[in-house]
Amino acid sequence: MAKTASFTCASCGAVHSKWSGRCDDCGQWNTISEDVPLSAGPASKGLGAARGKTVPLGDLATEDAPPPRTKSGLPELDRVLGGGLVPASAVLVGGDPGIGKSTLLLQAAAAFANQGLKSVYVSGEEAASQVRMRAQRLGLGGAAVKLAAETNLRNIMTTLEKETPDLAIIDSIQTMWLDTVDSAPGSVSQVRSTAHELTTFAKRRGISVILVGHVTKEGQIAGPRVIEHMVDTVLYFEGERGHQFRILRAVKNRFGPADEIGVFEMTGEGLSQVANPSALFLSDHEAATAGSAVFAGIEGTRPVLCEFQALVSPAPAGQARRSVVGWDGGRLSMILAVLEARCGIPFAGLDVYLNVAGGLRVTEPAADMAVAAALLSAREDVALPARTVVFGEISLSGSLRPVGQTETRLKEAAKLGFEAALLPERSKTGAVAGVKVQKMPDLAALVGDVFGAG
Repeated sequence: MAKTASFTCASCGAVHSKWSGRCDDCGQWNTISEDVPLSAGPASKGLGAARGKTVPLGDLATEDAPPPRTKSGLPELDRVLGGGLVPASAVLVGGDPGIGKSTLLLQAAAAFANQGLKSVYVSGEEAASQVRMRAQRLGLGGAAVKLAAETNLRNIMTTLEKETPDLAIIDSIQTMWLDTVDSAPGSVSQVRSTAHELTTFAKRRGISVILVGHVTKEGQIAGPRVIEHMVDTVLYFEGERGHQFRILRAVKNRFGPADEIGVFEMTGEGLSQVANPSALFLSDHEAATAGSAVFAGIEGTRPVLCEFQALVSPAPAGQARRSVVGWDGGRLSMILAVLEARCGIPFAGLDVYLNVAGGLRVTEPAADMAVAAALLSAREDVALPARTVVFGEISLSGSLRPVGQTETRLKEAAKLGFEAALLPERSKTGAVAGVKVQKMPDLAALVGDVFGAG
């Protein structure tokens, strides 16, 4: 039987029967490459050709000890990892070019080395001298970290077998190549094969492996999506180059909570940790400002307060603009439609700009009410009462839906000096000292009671 070839798009993972310059599914150009099949073994001739060994089975009542963890001494990193680094785990870290991934992981390698872990840093993008220069700039020149510059995966794995480190950092997976795969480094086949080899090597040898991955312009880790399923933990390093703040976010973690965040500040001496991110993402909340609303959110297990800033201005002739930074543009359109249809507040002919201060990206539906409050405040040029936080989800009918962890949000607000909170009527919460709670039955009540609009 003739061999059938398959071709996979590196951008979206779609499989095609033949090569083409443009992917029909995602529309990207020059992202399709041929999949190289794995070497045929006895199992390929049928399950009866080679019998395997019996796999031991357990039951759900079996108690296993929790995995041991090694703390790095960087609390923000340990928090995102779920409490520390687990032996024989595979971690994938993605982020935009120049965001600080290499700086973060070089600092992490030095921190783990200080805790007694034998650490190896392998760079496939920079020469060893460049990495040493960065280490000296960060004040890490004396750290007990072994360094290598190599892209051949066979040489790297042979070196790791000989050195037997506790932690290996590979920067980056897109530059590694396996000589048994007939394709260029960075292709779908190479990335998938090298990630598989490194992950199985980590499990077999008991070595923790951290892989650096580049991201596409859509913000997804480049290469086949299967590599995110192979590893134990997937972290994204987020932030804007114009802001000095960086967010390390867990989107998958087999050993801890997902959606946990760690906050760092980029300085001349590297990344420094931010102990109180809520204060970081807020401007001076003592003075009330039109177009501003403070949202009490939850990121993983951590309450974080941030400021939504809105600007509404008359649009020039033509279509009005809708610009969003740090929030979902589709959800903004939904809230504008609800305000117009259910509350009679039109935004036609008006430019609307929405921004989350500090470069934070918010995905919680609980931010709906804060966004609506900021938009109304900007449109009516009426400021919310000072020292007030807002949170709640808006439905298409204009009603307000309660959100979880209400007391946690209010306690964080009280800790930062906020004295009042606007939230949905059905929210279940006990009394929180120092915070006066005002519950709203629907969006129309928010419009009328707080802003006197409608």
